[in-house]
Amino acid sequence: MRMCRRVVTVLALSLPLAAWAEVPVVDDNAGSYPPAGYGTSGAYAGSGASAPASAQGQLFMQLQQMQDQLSRQQGIIEELQNDVSRMKQENLERYQDLDRRINSGAAPAATPDNSSGGASNAASGAAAGAAAQQPAASSEPGDPAKEKLYYDAAFDLIKQKDFDKASQAFTAFLRKYPNSQYAGNAQYWLGEVNLAKGDLQGASQAFAQVSQKYPKHSKVPDSLYKLADVERRMGHTDKVKSILQQVITQYPGTSAAQLAQRDLQKL
Repeated sequence: MRMCRRVVTVLALSLPLAAWAEVPVVDDNAGSYPPAGYGTSGAYAGSGASAPASAQGQLFMQLQQMQDQLSRQQGIIEELQNDVSRMKQENLERYQDLDRRINSGAAPAATPDNSSGGASNAASGAAAGAAAQQPAASSEPGDPAKEKLYYDAAFDLIKQKDFDKASQAFTAFLRKYPNSQYAGNAQYWLGEVNLAKGDLQGASQAFAQVSQKYPKHSKVPDSLYKLADVERRMGHTDKVKSILQQVITQYPGTSAAQLAQRDLQKL
């Protein structure tokens, strides 16, 4: 018996080191207790106790939380970028629409007397400046040639994209010549330049006054359609529907009515 034990001991000592090196080393969660596997099987299974999270698990959770926060922030940034892009697109469309209306020859309005239409830009600029300084409506008899000079001066400021001065000039023109044959057009273009400036409240008031002050003017359908557009930008959806329906009902066959029908179907 002693001889057998000696033989086993000698054989164990005689094993090469390489054989011992092949034995795997198990790291039981870097010393955590209980070892990995408990809680799902083994002695602690079904006990309801959860094993403490390892350092790697805590790091993973922190990284996951950071990724979730970054994803939320990225979503907010994308939403803001979309809002900015939409606002830029609306501004671009507003200017393009204004350019189309200017180049279409919609203004100035035709009159029997076109002799003052060739006034120089310097003279027109001077007239605009003079009109802007008028404090109240004029009581002097109407002078179509002078009225046209003032009106053309204000309209030239639109062509120059000087919307601030154009707004002042049209406002002054309407104070000085409220009964002019150009007053309806001036009221309409005051709405356009205010819209181009981004003054939605001023544009709304100007467009609304075209139909209120000059109900038989040819610009009424267009002014009502533009009023609906301004109210839409201001978020007044109920007013938009009512105005568009008014355009369709009262001014059938006009381009404004066709546009109103299209917009009404989109709402």
